[in-house]
Amino acid sequence: MSGVLVRIPTPLRRITNGQAKVEMSGPSVGAIIDGLESEFPGMKERLMDESGELRYFVNIYLNGEDVRFLEGIGTGT
Repeated sequence: MSGVLVRIPTPLRRITNGQAKVEMSGPSVGAIIDGLESEFPGMKERLMDESGELRYFVNIYLNGEDVRFLEGIGTGT
């Protein structure tokens, strides 16, 4: 399993202590989000809604493809 470079948008950088990019590892987008939450508490609630889906204004891309058109948060990394 290789690392994934996660680019953090400006409004969320206060959670990552100003970091614009972080490297995470995980088998899926959901696992990466869980890793972000573990390292940066509060991140997951900003990315996902109460039903466990990506918030409508959150866009996550993997290799230029919107994960909503792949397998959502189950998309493999």
